[in-house]
Amino acid sequence: MIPVSITIDPAFRVGPVRRRTFGSFVEHLGRCVYTGIHDPSHPTADGDGFRKDVIELTRELGVSTVRYPGGNFVSGYRWEDGVGPVAERPSRLDLAWHSTEPNTVGVDEFMRWTKAADVEPMMAVNLGTRGVQEALDLLEYCNVKGGSRLSDLRRANGTPEPHDITMWCLGNEMDGPWQIGHKTAYEYGRLAAETARAMRMIQPDLELVACGSSGVAIPTFGEWERIVLTEAYEHVDLISAHAYYWEDEGDLGSFLASATDMDHFIESVTATADAVRAHKKLAKRIHISFDEWNVWYQHRAESQPPTGDDWPVAPILLEDRYNVADAVVVGNLIISLLRHSDRVHAASLAQLVNVIAPIMTEPGGRSWKQTTFHPFAQASRFARGDVLRVALDVATYETAKYGDAALADAVATYDAETGDVALFAVNRSTDEPALLDVDLRSIPGLRLVDASTLANPDHTWQATADDDSSVLPRANATAQVADGHLRVEVPPVSWNVVRLTTQG
Repeated sequence: MIPVSITIDPAFRVGPVRRRTFGSFVEHLGRCVYTGIHDPSHPTADGDGFRKDVIELTRELGVSTVRYPGGNFVSGYRWEDGVGPVAERPSRLDLAWHSTEPNTVGVDEFMRWTKAADVEPMMAVNLGTRGVQEALDLLEYCNVKGGSRLSDLRRANGTPEPHDITMWCLGNEMDGPWQIGHKTAYEYGRLAAETARAMRMIQPDLELVACGSSGVAIPTFGEWERIVLTEAYEHVDLISAHAYYWEDEGDLGSFLASATDMDHFIESVTATADAVRAHKKLAKRIHISFDEWNVWYQHRAESQPPTGDDWPVAPILLEDRYNVADAVVVGNLIISLLRHSDRVHAASLAQLVNVIAPIMTEPGGRSWKQTTFHPFAQASRFARGDVLRVALDVATYETAKYGDAALADAVATYDAETGDVALFAVNRSTDEPALLDVDLRSIPGLRLVDASTLANPDHTWQATADDDSSVLPRANATAQVADGHLRVEVPPVSWNVVRLTTQG
């Protein structure tokens, strides 16, 4: 077995576990909204047409925030199309995904869904085809109590109380040439600053997210953040990070090390933000909203939008089927987000339903969990208190994409009030089990609560509507605590959770 030495010590605190780490994303893309969260013909549909089975799965997943309505979609979106009587709403061409948007679901319906699902909304404004005034209009509609034209319009549309949305994204991926209204860093930075300044004239305590880079491979990566923050630093709170280019391209070893790339992304953006802070001689720190991340097989047929005269409503798009290895990588990416909780203050798994998602649905029929559902749900449920930076001693292996990478990765959380510890660990080896030897002596009296492992001899196993339960996190009977050490054997290509406590 691969020996893995881990030391947990509450003195090595990274920062608090942030509930917003466990956010997700609902975009008007493919079947995420229509037949995803919204399906009036479904047996479980509520009065607004939202699927209650999906709401229950969202709660089980442990989602904290949901970003809406895009994504690329938002850069051509006219929010006014989605309010008022549904029968009077126009259908529009969605240029981002070459689809037709019926506007059956808009801001008021979405906000009712967030309350039913018990999630915090994260609203994005269109800075692609629109600008400052339209962002102010949407903010007025959503958050002003009454007495103005747009706040009174919301009241007339059946929502007397403000939506009270506090977290707002200033556009989406404006660094990307694929984006409607793509801008240079200088153009976007000025627009973001102007929009933020104006929005704060209505509500000073908003939390505003500026667009960062859409990936480390973007030619402007790093320089984009520097220029945008030079223009907007004083007016925003966070800068976004987006990454999807992690996929198994026939090199499983590199794929399993994908979190090293997320680490690099986060640390690079942090360094750039801090350099701008130093240059401006400011006390305020800018943090990161990693508000789009996931494994995405972008070259598969289902990721190619329609073309020509075909502008369908809710086409099948980006409906990746995830396997066990994908789930292990998703778990490892969560480990990366947690261990950077001092600077990553929010994150959004993209997306929630059907579109590269942990939850899948059949129109009018069944819903089911993909393999990636489980590491997210476990981390959201068990990560509490503070994130601890573990000392990890393990051999490395060579990868074609990332150079040398550790054969295992881990992070821990510790809740001093309850005495609970959670260890999240992955074995990246493709063929060898590992023995985790965890030094717990800095927290006397810890006892084992339970241990679970998600793995399968066939790492390509995928869940389906007919079988989403043959491969689940299972109890790991090898876990034992003795003499201040936890020892547990974990199989290759595995996601593992061990819970301990000082209670009773």
